Amino acid sequence: MDGSPAGCVFQTDLRVLEGERMEQDQSSSAIRRIDARGADHRALNACIRQSGPDVEIVGALGQRYIGDAMERGTLTVRGTAGNALGAYLNGGRIVIYGNAQDAAGDTMNDGEIIVHGSVGDTVGYSMRGGCIYVRDSAGYRAGVHMKAYGEKSPVLVIGGSCGSFLGEYQAGGVIVVLGLDRPDEVLGYFCGTGMHGGAIYVRGNIRRERLPRQVRVCEANREDLSRIEPYLQKYVTLFERTIPDDGTPFWLLTPNSNDPYRQLYVAN
Repeated sequence: MDGSPAGCVFQTDLRVLEGERMEQDQSSSAIRRIDARGADHRALNACIRQSGPDVEIVGALGQRYIGDAMERGTLTVRGTAGNALGAYLNGGRIVIYGNAQDAAGDTMNDGEIIVHGSVGDTVGYSMRGGCIYVRDSAGYRAGVHMKAYGEKSPVLVIGGSCGSFLGEYQAGGVIVVLGLDRPDEVLGYFCGTGMHGGAIYVRGNIRRERLPRQVRVCEANREDLSRIEPYLQKYVTLFERTIPDDGTPFWLLTPNSNDPYRQLYVAN
């Protein structure tokens, strides 16, 4: 054997082409490319861990846990990532050219996930640090249980629309939804249910009858928008998309301080 992890046979199951450079980063000679077509997720992730800090995966098709607990480097994924992309991420950068399934960024602590496509349900579940940028849309329960932890405060930016229960039980951090694909139908139902911390910014039409009593809604003013300006600029730069200056309002959703959920969670 050549020291490869069990089930990860270079040039066969996972064809690893050493010395190739990613198009996005010509500064490193240590980047390795892994052809993941037909690979089991265990073998793929073992191979990623062995390959060093900067890796490019091609042919991804639903493998789970890609980049889990990663602490450094850049992981580029071409294809479709399975559930829990970047789960427990603790640093580094994951860039996916394609879609990601459910639970991307689950319980991430630090680092960055950039998705050049859409994500499934529960993106950013319980994240407590780092940033997630999604070019297009997200499914249900995005940002559930997001929380600030120590000096860290998580950020989730979604370019399109979101399903129901966005920011459910949110305890900290910032969620931004730009509604670039459906400005008249940006959110599903029950956005901010049980919310007791953090803030949600929504660009586009908000149907207030769909919101629970745990949130307060007001139109974002200039000072509010200045807080998210760095995230908006980064979104534009990452995805080369413009955010039209067409008068579409931003709305700011914050917790209702009189709601008992705040006491239940903050006290514990």
